[in-house]
Amino acid sequence: MIKGTTKLLGVIGHPIAHSLSPAMHNAAIAHLGVDFVYLPLPVKPQDLKAALVGFGAIDLRGFSITIPHKQAILPLLADVSPIARAIGAVNTVYRTDKGWCGTNTDVEGFLAPLQTSPTPPCSGGAEDDRPALESSDSPLYQATARGGSDWSQKVAVILGNGGAARAVVAGCAQLGCAEIHVVGRNAQNLAEFHDSWVTSPMPVQNLQVHTWDNLSMLMSQADLLVNTTPVGMYPHGEKSPVSAVALDRISAGAIVYDLIYTPNPTQFLKDAQLRGARAIDGLEMLVQQGAAALKIWLDTESVPVDVMRQALREHLGLD
Repeated sequence: MIKGTTKLLGVIGHPIAHSLSPAMHNAAIAHLGVDFVYLPLPVKPQDLKAALVGFGAIDLRGFSITIPHKQAILPLLADVSPIARAIGAVNTVYRTDKGWCGTNTDVEGFLAPLQTSPTPPCSGGAEDDRPALESSDSPLYQATARGGSDWSQKVAVILGNGGAARAVVAGCAQLGCAEIHVVGRNAQNLAEFHDSWVTSPMPVQNLQVHTWDNLSMLMSQADLLVNTTPVGMYPHGEKSPVSAVALDRISAGAIVYDLIYTPNPTQFLKDAQLRGARAIDGLEMLVQQGAAALKIWLDTESVPVDVMRQALREHLGLD
């Protein structure tokens, strides 16, 4: 129930009506029984600075950011976390005595299913927010790192070199991957992408970039293969960023991760599973990055990740 005391959270973007964030955040808020509400807030690019002033005036407690504001908001904030500066984008804003401050929870969201313990799942509950391992006959959902949690000898191959790829590179660096390979279509863009990480606030030294014609060679080396491109997204769910011939080279037991969550699963993940790969879909990253943001806004470690996940699955008609 929204009352005069209800504190406001939200998500800004343009357009914003399609956002799934209100569904999962309000489900968590209801479960926790806290006096908050999470709203979609349409903000045009030219109105971003004015919106920040207005949010302060109405005591908005924090907000998520989606396209097209993730980069544009950087110079308007009082402080930006090192990880957000390294990625070059903010997706979560919160209020401090200094003013509006920004961070990026996409890295935490990306990493969460990769850092899941291989021990049997707990019974659930707010005290344990780790994604539970699914049974072998369940839908592709979560997975653990091949060979356990030691990534120091693992090779990551990332498809695409846009904004989403930056969060994945940062995540792979945090995992401690031995090699990180980024595959893109434009050699100049790839060179700029590589150089930006050399001079980054969080430098990545073991990063290599490749044009798409090198993908087949890289495929057999990949312990982790991540799609950050929009290829295969609804309404073009029949497409895959990787040809069947190239995907034939993937090792059985490798982890294939698609940041796309509609359709669920994507053709890319279905094809990878047929070849013995372990699959993670983008819905889990969406849930986990949202949970990380909610922890900041509510100043709590007890966020019901399972409730958020279920709310999204129901919203998308997956259950």
